[in-house]
Amino acid sequence: MPRFPGDFPAGVIPACILPFHDDLSLDLKSFAKHLQHTAAVPGLSGITINAHSTEVASCTLDEQQQVMDATMHAVGDKLPIVHGIYAEGSMEAARIARQATKQGAAALLVFPPGPFTLGQNTEMVLAHFKRIADASDLPIIAFQYPLASGQGYPHDTLNRLFDEVPTVRAIKDWCNNVPQHERHIMDLQSRARPVNVLSTHSSWLFSSLVLGCNGLLSGSGSVIADLQSELFRAVQDNDLATAKAVNARIRVMTQLFYASPFVDMHNRMKEALVLLGRIPRAVVRPPLVKISRPEIERIRLGLIEAKLLDADKAMAAE
Repeated sequence: MPRFPGDFPAGVIPACILPFHDDLSLDLKSFAKHLQHTAAVPGLSGITINAHSTEVASCTLDEQQQVMDATMHAVGDKLPIVHGIYAEGSMEAARIARQATKQGAAALLVFPPGPFTLGQNTEMVLAHFKRIADASDLPIIAFQYPLASGQGYPHDTLNRLFDEVPTVRAIKDWCNNVPQHERHIMDLQSRARPVNVLSTHSSWLFSSLVLGCNGLLSGSGSVIADLQSELFRAVQDNDLATAKAVNARIRVMTQLFYASPFVDMHNRMKEALVLLGRIPRAVVRPPLVKISRPEIERIRLGLIEAKLLDADKAMAAE
């Protein structure tokens, strides 16, 4: 099973969506095709599942195991698989970590537990991550939320975390604050034992990557992994002209995906994948509901503008 070089997650890591049947059951056949299509994009370094993009909050633990099994069967021999650890409590998080390791994950993406929205301190954060690290020796990616959410980790907490839990090798940075994001990049990637910053600032990805992120981990990669790969490569090569041209196409879609309400971002990505013919239906699980016809039409026009969908073929399919 592929691993990240040196167990330091880096590069372009799309987070794939999870299709459902009309009765809300898992559509693992369509999921496998989606994974295979995504994995075929040149320049990727991994794929993430059992995260926000797969509606993990609406999936049972048994379903998460099914998703991981399907992923390993479809692409597990081609790319490292990042498995989300989404749980309210640390003991449950550790159980998911053990199972993900057994199933063949290459890294763990650890979400902040829900109780942190009510307040947290450094000792709580350390206890949570240490329990997960005790359950698995896989490299950990800490999901850094905005500080205002109550679930984001202050800088001093992050540094203690990296010192005391050495398997934390990267952060998925969603601090949503440019100076803080830049500080993460400058400070964390220059530590004696570097911690990679993976941007998930997908609505301003170009700006984020130019600051020096060593990678990105994005749900919009479920639709535009090819463009994200091209953008990352162009920035790494200091090819500003190419990066600006690719970003112009990306921006068309991210303005649509990350519009208000923000919670519908992956809902919109599913609709885009249906329009592109990559999945058969855009079913989401409650409490999410299907977006409106006018919004779907805006996504269709966006795909055409971004040169992802041929206008003549799109008209013929209507």
